[in-house]
Amino acid sequence: MFRDLKWSDTEKKAARKAFQTALSREFEAVTRMTKERAAKIAQPDDLWDLENFLTESRKRIDHEYDYRYSVLPEVFARLILNGRLSEDEIKGLQQDKLELIGRYLEIARSR
Repeated sequence: MFRDLKWSDTEKKAARKAFQTALSREFEAVTRMTKERAAKIAQPDDLWDLENFLTESRKRIDHEYDYRYSVLPEVFARLILNGRLSEDEIKGLQQDKLELIGRYLEIARSR
């Protein structure tokens, strides 16, 4: 179903902008948390805890931020649920994609 979606050039630009906005917010949050953790380093084990935090953050970001058009509606729904994107920031998408994102949101919110 969603693999058959067609993306216009205008939608691709809007999707890229929304995706980059969310990714920037994600990096800002990780940077802020890294600085907070680094400021509290008091012993060698704290260094490895920071390394683990960064490694896990990278794995999570690599998994969650998938820009393949076939999964982008689901990615956008998850980013909205996680507070990294607002529904207003995806308004450049056509109705078929907005409806699909809305269905993902409904399912996730009903759990």
